[in-house]
Formats: sequence, C-alpha cells, structure tokens
Amino acid sequence: MKTALIIGASSGIGKELAKLLVADNYKVIITGRREKLLKEIQKTAPEKFIIKVHDVTDLISCDKLFENLKNEFKTLDLIVYSSGVGEANYALDWEKELPTLSTNVLAASKIYGLAYNLFRNQGYGHLVGISSIASIRGNRHTPAYFASKAFQANYLESLYMKGKRSKAKIDVTDIQPGFVNTAMALGATFWMASLEKATKQIYIAIKNKKRKAYITKRWRLIAFVLKIVPTKLLYKFS
Repeated sequence: MKTALIIGASSGIGKELAKLLVADNYKVIITGRREKLLKEIQKTAPEKFIIKVHDVTDLISCDKLFENLKNEFKTLDLIVYSSGVGEANYALDWEKELPTLSTNVLAASKIYGLAYNLFRNQGYGHLVGISSIASIRGNRHTPAYFASKAFQANYLESLYMKGKRSKAKIDVTDIQPGFVNTAMALGATFWMASLEKATKQIYIAIKNKKRKAYITKRWRLIAFVLKIVPTKLLYKFS
C-alpha cells in the first residue's frame, strides 16, 4: 500500500483529494489546524487515514513534522501541498497581505524543500503543488495572492528541473486550477467548476504525473490568452 501526505486536508481540494487517494488504496496522512474536521474525515476510513494536527505557518514545526514522518513511515510516495489563503486587498493593507505570504510563499517553499529532500534521500517520490491560474499574471485587486501563486509555480518548475538532473526519480506536478467552488471562491464567477469535478481532474493529472495541469481543462485556453494579452489591456479587465 502506498502512502501519501496531504498538507492542508481539512477542507476543499485537499479533503476531496484525500478521499480519492483512500479509494485508490492509499494510506493517507492528513494535516491541518482544525483537528475536529480532520477527525470527521478519519471516521470515513479509520484504517487508512492518519491525522497530524499541524500549522504550516509554524516553520519550525514543519521540520518536526517531517522528522516524525520519516521515523514513523518507511517511505512516502506522494506529498501534496494544498494549503492556501488569499483575499482582496484594495488598500494594500499589510496585515491582509501577511497571511497570504506566510502560507503561500514561506510555508509552501518550506514544505516543497522538505519534500524534495525526503524524496532525494529515499530515491523516489512525487511532489504536487496546488498553485493557480492566477500564477500567470498580476491582479490589481489581490496582488499578494497572484504574486504568491507565481512564486509557487516557478518554485515547482525549478524543482522539476532539479529532479530531472537528480539520480533519484522525483516527479513534480504543478496543478493550476481556475475557479473551483470552495470556501476561497469569491462570489459568482464564470466557468466555476464543482469541487468534485475539479478534484477528479486533479487526481488524473497526478496519476499521469503531469508536469503542469490546468483545472478544469478548458482553463488551458484562458492560460494561453493570459500569456499573450498586453498589460495595457489586461488591467482594464482584471
């Protein structure tokens, strides 16, 4: 039985992905700050879910988490970073930016680095990051969120390149969702995918070890447009 670790599994994509992994005969370690929600997930398959209450923004505890996991499990086959926060910040209030940067930049890079080194030492592994279609361009309403997702996407691409030059067999997948119906979604938006549909497509991309996947698939078109549209036009519509 393979073992997966999902960082940020108490709700949203992380939670649904954990269910799919268990259904595919994985043992799944789920982490999050809200123990009550993690226990509710564990009740659905007590023999396959393992709870680790953990706050990713506590960077020292990230080291401890991975050290404990290495002692508790012989190997980890898959690590998914699904934690993420972000909110509109029209006034550029630093107090609103800080949680986004703490979770999406500092904690993400910490977990990515720990995961990569674990895989390098054990000789193989698959790292998955949930970035966003927001990683492609900036946005005047939520600058920290869009910038943080660009950081994640580039960090994951760097690790992908690093993995290809490594003697270990390390796969890296960057998942870039568009609008998904989760608690983070801000109101009614176009092409909003159900959580179930989005997560199924994410899991297919993971199983196929894609380098990058747009979720849902139609967002590939939006990604193409975003990459070529001039900034002087983009700011009028974003």
